[in-house]
Amino acid sequence: MKKIFLYILAGSLCFTACKKDDQVETFVEPDDVAVRNSYDDQAIQKFMNDNYLDAQGNIKAFSATDASDDNEKKLSELSPVTLPSGVIYIVRNGAQPSPGVTIDPFATDPNAKTQIRTMMRANYYLATNTDGNIAFNTSGVLLNTINGSGSPVTDPMFYYVKNSVLTSDTSKPRSYYEIEGLQEGLKYFKGFQNMADGDAYNLQGVIIVPSRAAFGRDSHYNYVGYSLKNTSFVFNFQIYKANVRPTIDQ
Repeated sequence: MKKIFLYILAGSLCFTACKKDDQVETFVEPDDVAVRNSYDDQAIQKFMNDNYLDAQGNIKAFSATDASDDNEKKLSELSPVTLPSGVIYIVRNGAQPSPGVTIDPFATDPNAKTQIRTMMRANYYLATNTDGNIAFNTSGVLLNTINGSGSPVTDPMFYYVKNSVLTSDTSKPRSYYEIEGLQEGLKYFKGFQNMADGDAYNLQGVIIVPSRAAFGRDSHYNYVGYSLKNTSFVFNFQIYKANVRPTIDQ
């Protein structure tokens, strides 16, 4: 009986040890915001090295098994510009309107505040550190009209929130709804003036917003059903129509 007991005990200890070895360590958000910012910046650089733009301007991941993308340029090779806020924008050659319409949702001149109608794929990502590997390991969809409805959308709320929404709950500032890094990046693009909804899309470029230029660690509107704190965003888009925002849509 003693031997049987010892065998059982030894087997139990072995199982416990093996179980501990197999456990995946859960990522813990760093307390230091500087560490979070570093994770974002490193993950963004990796993302730009791992992806390219296809013939319509869609972001695509390089394939390890398909040689057809071997000659494509990485996003990091498409002259990305990094702004002081950490926002990165990439203007795609040959896909811009000429002359185009300036995009500024908060222009001083009320006749220059821009309303946009856009085809957009907007994804969000959480940069994590797994055994020293820093990358975007969690992702989701904020908006996708390209693979979704197939129709452009006017003024998504993370671009511009109407005054009627702000006045309905004065405790929530614009930053509760809007992604300032997107607004900042769009100023470096021009919008088309009046493309038809049914026109084929040809995406104009990419805006990558690190968490510090998005919601950071602040409360925000419930866009996807759970927290978007500490998440970065990637916007791949075309502005079908940029026009003066009508008074009714202020």
